[in-house]
Amino acid sequence: MDVVELDRIASLDAKSPKFRTRILTEKELEIYESYRGHRRIEFLAGRFAGKEAFAKARGTGIGAECNFVDIEIIPNRAGKPELSFKGTVVNGFISITHTKNIAAAQVILQA
Repeated sequence: MDVVELDRIASLDAKSPKFRTRILTEKELEIYESYRGHRRIEFLAGRFAGKEAFAKARGTGIGAECNFVDIEIIPNRAGKPELSFKGTVVNGFISITHTKNIAAAQVILQA
């Protein structure tokens, strides 16, 4: 599980577009660009929290073995987020939520 403050993500995103390109894959960036205003920050913060939660569930954390762009979270046709790692669909579940102030994600991996 991971929780992040939306204000923190908004501040980092406003400082430099490099932040979002370090966090989001090309497909995720396309989705991010399709949103406007606060919804962009919710999306970015949700992906940040989801990727942190996945790395924690793997037991590696974010680093050389598992970086942000190795992880992709794309909604399926029904809108359910699906998790991939290095191009392979992950056997598990992800839930992302946000309020006015925070984004949170939980990942459960299956063997």
